[in-house]
Amino acid sequence: MADEPDVDEFMRHLQVCIDEARSIADGRERENRLWQLEAALQEAIIYKNRVAELQRHGIDPKVLVEKEAIEQKTPAPYKVEALMTGQSHCTACNTLLENDLDFCPACGQEKA
Repeated sequence: MADEPDVDEFMRHLQVCIDEARSIADGRERENRLWQLEAALQEAIIYKNRVAELQRHGIDPKVLVEKEAIEQKTPAPYKVEALMTGQSHCTACNTLLENDLDFCPACGQEKA
């Protein structure tokens, strides 16, 4: 993975694209493309500075988000959805409930 491009190389690439975009004949297309590229370059600069700041404070920028925040539960469907599909989900664990059972087979919660 050491041969993959880094942020500095990406920023150089964007600068080359900006130089090339300046030669686009259509004024509106040129303006739109330059705006896109300059916005991308600004985001790359912000990202590079943020990573450097985090590293100065001893924080690994790749491990900023806690595992629990990533693994959010899927919200339970609305009753209307359950009625339309003929299926419902457990209010405790969001497992699909079987119509012939009065409880959740996964956690034991009684049907609401």
